[in-house]
Amino acid sequence: MLCALSGEVPEEPVVSRKTGTVFEKRLILKYIQENGKEPGTEEELDPEDLLDVKTSRVVRPRPPNFTSLPSLLKAFQDEWDALVLEAYNTREQLSRTREELATALYQHDAAVRVIARLTKERDEARDALSKITVAPSAGGASNGDAMAVDNEGLPEGLVEHVNEVQQQLTQRRREKRPAPENWATPDEVSAFQQTGHTDLSVSQASCLDVESEYAVIGGLDGKADIYSIQGNTAERSLDIGEPVTCTVWTGSKVILGTSKGSVKVLDSGSEVASFHVHAGAVTGLTVHPGGRILASVGVDKSFVFYDLETLQQVSRGYTDAALTSCAFHPDGHFLAAGTQAGDINVFQTKDGVKVVNFHLGAPVQALVFSENGYWFAATGKGQQTVTIFDLRKEGDAAKAKELQTGDAQSLAWDRTGQYLATVGSTGVTVQMYLKKAKAWSEPLRTSVPGTAIRWGTDAKSLVTVNKEGVVSVLKESA
Repeated sequence: MLCALSGEVPEEPVVSRKTGTVFEKRLILKYIQENGKEPGTEEELDPEDLLDVKTSRVVRPRPPNFTSLPSLLKAFQDEWDALVLEAYNTREQLSRTREELATALYQHDAAVRVIARLTKERDEARDALSKITVAPSAGGASNGDAMAVDNEGLPEGLVEHVNEVQQQLTQRRREKRPAPENWATPDEVSAFQQTGHTDLSVSQASCLDVESEYAVIGGLDGKADIYSIQGNTAERSLDIGEPVTCTVWTGSKVILGTSKGSVKVLDSGSEVASFHVHAGAVTGLTVHPGGRILASVGVDKSFVFYDLETLQQVSRGYTDAALTSCAFHPDGHFLAAGTQAGDINVFQTKDGVKVVNFHLGAPVQALVFSENGYWFAATGKGQQTVTIFDLRKEGDAAKAKELQTGDAQSLAWDRTGQYLATVGSTGVTVQMYLKKAKAWSEPLRTSVPGTAIRWGTDAKSLVTVNKEGVVSVLKESA
């Protein structure tokens, strides 16, 4: 019997229970201590798995190779050759290791230089940011470099306008007027079906807004189409020149935000103003209920107000995270802005001061206020629900309801606050709040996918567009 490790006759032979292999006891115990496995296999081996083999004591014979002088000389020569070869291999390995070490040190030195340069640039940027002067445009000249960053307030004339609109709309809401006579009923909404669809020249549609019987659709290919809802046709195509990320239509003005930070104002199809105030993509546009103030938000963590009568920027505010969407309160005294961090910040319109914060839990994809004045709906990227928040509450208590809508990329609440429309890759849904029963129902769910959705006149129709640029109109068939 020969040891499987040494190849020699063992003095204390043991045999493995698992494989039946013979080992020298001291050698196999040391091997188990270091590796925990049986040599030549991946099986676990414990000392308890070894059985002692009882053999008679015999004198081990001298190996025949070392019984003569020539054999001894040959063994010494073989050992010397092995030592010389091992030394050569060691020198080769040392040379390669030195080369690898030199390369690693060079890369480390380059990385340290880059980090030092970036740290210097960061410190310079922070120092420059701390010296930025942000003052209301109506109030005096800047004070040089020694002013702290702060949110701007609106000029006095626009503050008065915001207060007047708030008083009028708040009073109107307190009167609790019923829905208009021609407004869509729940039965009509539940009967909505796709009655028409049109392929537009916009190939990568990203946004949509509706004014009366017309819709504007913007695309990432730098185009915008004017679509007739009644005629079910595109009446005009506009070349914006920059990828369009968001749009809003008010009166005769169509406002477009682009991925290059521009806000373009078009009146009757002609560009009348262009603002380049965002350092990055514009992600949201919204118009004040009074129709005079426009707000834009962007990935540069800022929100900007514009006067649509004078076509001038009037104020600017900053947040601590990239902004993804925005909406004015129905009374106009608050602006809500969703962030990439999953928060929804609510600011006072007149001075840009943050008054409350709500946490959604995912990058905010869309948000919209209800006409009742105390609810707003929001949905986050990757979420399959739409969350209804209550402005009158805080923390988790502010989440009044979570609606199981599936993927929702765009939201639209009708002007009565009765119907909430959603659209995404899974289709269109309409969620309805029954005020008397204080409960939600779902009168409509279709499989028409889209990226943006808006209500038509008197909530008699829904207009949606998908990313391929196909506009669909959902309404009750004749």
